[in-house]
Amino acid sequence: MRVVLNLLGLCFVALGVIGMFVPVLPTTVFLIIAAVIFARSNPEWERRIMAHPKFGPPIRAFRERGVIGPTAKIAAVSGMAVSSVIGFVTLRGVWAFVPAGVCLLCALYVLSRPSQ
Repeated sequence: MRVVLNLLGLCFVALGVIGMFVPVLPTTVFLIIAAVIFARSNPEWERRIMAHPKFGPPIRAFRERGVIGPTAKIAAVSGMAVSSVIGFVTLRGVWAFVPAGVCLLCALYVLSRPSQ
C-alpha cells in the first residue's frame, strides 16, 4: 500500500509541476494533496514539500488553519469563472451548466475559508 501511495503522491507532485507552467491548472492544490498522501506513506517527502520556500507556507497554512490567501482566492475564483464561461459556450444542452455548477460549489468552499 505504501508503494501505491508513494506513486499517487508523485502523480500529484507531477500535476503540481505541470500547473506551474499551465495557467489554468492549480499548483498548490496538487501539492497539498501530495503532502497529505506523503504524510501517510513517506514523511521525508512530506517534509520536503512543507519546507519548500515558495509552496511550503501556503500548504502549511491550509493544513494547519484552513487558510487560503486572498491572492489565491482571487486566482481560483477567476479561473473557475473563466472555465464556467468556456463550458457554457462550448457544451450543448444541460451539459453547458455542469461546469458552472461544479465551479460554483468549489468557489463557495474557497470563499468560505479564512484568509489569514
